[in-house]
Amino acid sequence: MINLPSLQHKQAVQPAKSYLSNIFCFMQTKMNIKPLVLVLIVIAAGIHCFSQNTPPAIIEDFKPSALNQPGQEYPQVNSQGYARFKIIAPSADSVKVSLGLGGRGGTKLTQVADTSWMGTTEGPMDEGFHYYNVRIDGGKFNDPGAMNYYGSVRWESGIEIPAHDQDFYALKDVPHGNVQQVLFPSKSTGTTRRAFVYTPPGYEKNKSAKYPVLYLQHGWGEDETAWSNQGHANLIMDNLIAEGKTKPFIIVMTYGMTNEVKWGHMNEFSIVPFQTVLVDELIPYIDAGFRTIAKPSHRAMGGLSMGGMETHTITLNKQDVFGYFALLSGGTYTPAEIKDKQKVKLIFLSCGSKEKPDAVKNSAAALKEAGINAVSYISENTAHEFLTWRRSLHELAPLLFK
Repeated sequence: MINLPSLQHKQAVQPAKSYLSNIFCFMQTKMNIKPLVLVLIVIAAGIHCFSQNTPPAIIEDFKPSALNQPGQEYPQVNSQGYARFKIIAPSADSVKVSLGLGGRGGTKLTQVADTSWMGTTEGPMDEGFHYYNVRIDGGKFNDPGAMNYYGSVRWESGIEIPAHDQDFYALKDVPHGNVQQVLFPSKSTGTTRRAFVYTPPGYEKNKSAKYPVLYLQHGWGEDETAWSNQGHANLIMDNLIAEGKTKPFIIVMTYGMTNEVKWGHMNEFSIVPFQTVLVDELIPYIDAGFRTIAKPSHRAMGGLSMGGMETHTITLNKQDVFGYFALLSGGTYTPAEIKDKQKVKLIFLSCGSKEKPDAVKNSAAALKEAGINAVSYISENTAHEFLTWRRSLHELAPLLFK
């Protein structure tokens, strides 16, 4: 068997044509192969090389995204995960959509015969939810065909690439909980603040039952709407409860004051204002207004991304308040950070396989070695995005409040 230099490695550093020339020289000088045989080998290698470089044909089974505004045909997605866009801007000189393959700068649209602008992503997108915006002659706009979701410190367009495992967050014919808005006073900020509270199915009927609480935080650029709208936290819980896989509990989602600091200046962020709002104002308000089990052993805090950073700091500062800690693409803990191991019921760490899975797994292993109940979860084929966090919540919920 002839061992050729790695095609995959060489393709990354030089064009395929140049690489095939190198193979020719290598085999002729080092292996003394006859020219005719050598030509046939190189031709075969070339066919393999170029077939590897050629993307599969795009299947024309595009359908409107599930997140489109009523009656809008675009944007569309197909069964392979490609996204296709159509923007009506007849007088524009250039139109580009921010969504595209990583590092490619989005998707440039081309003006077609009817003067609209159309384009398809260069390749399949990761499954799940994605934010995006439209650049028209340099100006930033939302896609009028798509619904809007708060992210990147603005209301952005949203698109959903159907996931192969989307059933766990699908809207089903099962008993549903309730997500309600509450307004609570905050003396520390001199404002009235907002939170969304998920109560599980049956909460309104069984007036004697009391419930544990998960305080669940969003990421930078988002707000208290993120976990319900983009994350489908309520549907995930409804389905798990209907399947008997998790204990019913309340989820509280409030604004983490993350957007007070600009991207790139995270080292300037102070946890103190939000910690005060959460621990001294919101938790007492929730315990007074809802049927909670107001004990650290029945209270959890978790968050995604920057919300995970907030969770990390607050749970360490207030280990007498929370018994369960969850960081979703939000860093890790070390055993030395845990002051009282007996009070910590669970540490849950997760991220996407395209993030830093080794750090998450190694941290969980070190915590276990130190006698702390720790679980790691890696979402396959996802990055720093909502499918990672939907899956993480789905894995976390059954582990809470046991």
